[in-house]
Formats: sequence, structure tokens, C-alpha cells
Amino acid sequence: MTSKTIKRMLDACYQAKRAREMLPPLPKGVLPSYIQYLEVIQILEKEKHQVKVSDISDALSIPRPGVTRTVKEMEAKGYLRKLTSPEDGRITYISITEAGSALSQKYDEQYFSELASDMNDISESDAEVMIRTIEKFYQIMCERRNRYDK
Repeated sequence: MTSKTIKRMLDACYQAKRAREMLPPLPKGVLPSYIQYLEVIQILEKEKHQVKVSDISDALSIPRPGVTRTVKEMEAKGYLRKLTSPEDGRITYISITEAGSALSQKYDEQYFSELASDMNDISESDAEVMIRTIEKFYQIMCERRNRYDK
């Protein structure tokens, strides 16, 4: 790959960031990460029924302390609830409240369902290639960053 192509990839990542910033405004105090967490929790609940912070951390590839902090913020705002396991008091499960469900539905399901109809010119396979490429590019950049930080 040429350095010119790498620069074009970085420019495309910048455009992707700008596209993400064009999502509809969220209610005051709601961060975009909340929508992402709500979606991940819903997916995990369908798979596992009970979700822990470590499950969210693994699914998003985010360190546990960051997930714990965001979960606490979301709980304080009424979007999530924490439940201690009756079998083991050290285990805490995370679930979505009605307010969290309404937020997810409004800003995730409704918006993205509408957006999908405007994306007819992009095939599923093209989208999958883009996703894999960005994920791979990000992984390479993380590995390089780790080498520089040592």
C-alpha cells in the first residue's frame, strides 16, 4: 500500500467521524456512547439474559473501568439499573430501564431504520468490506501506538 493511499484512508476516517457527528441531537446530558451501550446490552440480553460490566467491556473492546464509569452515569440518569446476584453478591447485573428502552428506540431503532432507506446505493457486502477494513486499520494503529508507548 502506498503512503498516498494511507493518507486517503485517514481522510476517509475523518469523514466518517464527521458523518457520525451528523446524527440527530441527543437529549441534554446523553452521550452517543449511551446509545451504543444500550444496543450492546439489548443484544447481550438476547444471548445471555443477564449482562455484566465485563460482558459490555468485551463486546465493545473497552477497558472495564471506562465501562463501569459509563454504566454508573447511565444508572444515575435512569437509563440502566444494577442488580446484585442473589447467588453471589460480588456479581452485578446490568439491565435497561423503561427510560433506557425509550431512548434506544427513539435514537437507534427509529433513526437507523429511516436512514437505511437512504442507503440503498451501498450494498451489504460493500458495507461489510468497509467495516472490516476500518476495524483492521484501527487494530494496526493500536498495535503501532502500543509499540511507540513502550
